[in-house]
Amino acid sequence: MNRLNWFFLLIVTVLLIPAEKATAKKKTEKCDREIWCEVMYRMAAPVLSNMSEGALKQNMLVELSPTWDGRNKDVTYMECFGRLMAGLAPWLSLPDDNTTEGTHRKQLREWALKSYANAVDPKSPDYLLWRQEGQTLVDAAYIAESFLRGYDALWTPLDSLTKQRYINEFTQLRRVDPSYSNWLLFSATVESFLRKAGAPSDTYRISSSLRKIEEWYVGDGWYSDGPNFAFDYYNSFVIHPMYIESLEIITEAGKHKNIWNMPGCDYQKAITRAQRFGVILERLISPEGTLPVVGRSITYRTGSLQTLALLAWRKWLPEELTNGQVRAGMTAVIERMFGNDRNFNEKGFLTLGFNGSQPGISDYYTNNGSLYMASLAFLPLGLPADDPFWTDAAQPWTSKKAWNGDDFPRDHSYHEE
Repeated sequence: MNRLNWFFLLIVTVLLIPAEKATAKKKTEKCDREIWCEVMYRMAAPVLSNMSEGALKQNMLVELSPTWDGRNKDVTYMECFGRLMAGLAPWLSLPDDNTTEGTHRKQLREWALKSYANAVDPKSPDYLLWRQEGQTLVDAAYIAESFLRGYDALWTPLDSLTKQRYINEFTQLRRVDPSYSNWLLFSATVESFLRKAGAPSDTYRISSSLRKIEEWYVGDGWYSDGPNFAFDYYNSFVIHPMYIESLEIITEAGKHKNIWNMPGCDYQKAITRAQRFGVILERLISPEGTLPVVGRSITYRTGSLQTLALLAWRKWLPEELTNGQVRAGMTAVIERMFGNDRNFNEKGFLTLGFNGSQPGISDYYTNNGSLYMASLAFLPLGLPADDPFWTDAAQPWTSKKAWNGDDFPRDHSYHEE
């Protein structure tokens, strides 16, 4: 081969190498839904694979806050299971298919149904701590919420004995006097589920809780968590979602108003308030995909996005928010949080901290089962892969536009007439 041919071969080789690298990169690049599915599967699989075999208590590597208040540490397992299922339920409600996602989803559903049965079977090693501690009310509410969110896929298939056991366990939780805070919604959620399931329910525990939450509305999409306002994420962890879902049951999605002596408790108005709060949440996502680290229970990680996730899943996003910008912003947070591979302990369970092992920031009531509140950001996985939320082109979210010097919509407060 002469020198001229060698020269041309060298040039072609140099030009092709970057193109080949770019092609390889393109082939391995994951779409947003794949990223969400992988994180959710990684979070859920260690919990449900063990609990389905009655081995969660045996194999879960439990971590308690350094300031743990001494309550029975077995609350960990109910917190872990209940909170995980509340976020996972919509995804497991999708029909089976032959994709990798579908295979994972089917496996998780099979494990989940066995885990639900073990949770209320007194003979199972993983029978949960239903009859001790007031904390039980909190996480029973998340289990009830998972049934509300995945009724046909997760409640209906359970055998009659398991269903009756749940009704019995939920009913005996009336022994717990909820604190004068967002805890009122835990009672309301449990009773709302009983109502939906056709079991005897305590209407007063629903209506009185909802009336009080209504009284605690402070404006611009925010509720006070009890008599005193706190700037934290409890409007997302608990208040907006459980207020709406309980109102949905008792008013039959707004068909009946004030028939339960609940002046001001309006289902559509509650959604509008949540939409305003969702706008605020979206604006809190920084250009780098971070959120302000404020308030208690910050260890719940992506759970802070639950209200935005609920709006997307239920197709309630306000006109200010497009599918593309919400998905892109939420994906940025999920990647920033879970892309560094430091949020799971050596046995695959979430570790105490915000982004990594940071036990010192845990509250006195926090264990690593508490942290499965992070699953609540993944509600939009309940939308099929061909839904516009997933197929619309990604768009920059508000703060990314603002800090890039691009045009972005000005904000305005929300006032009710």
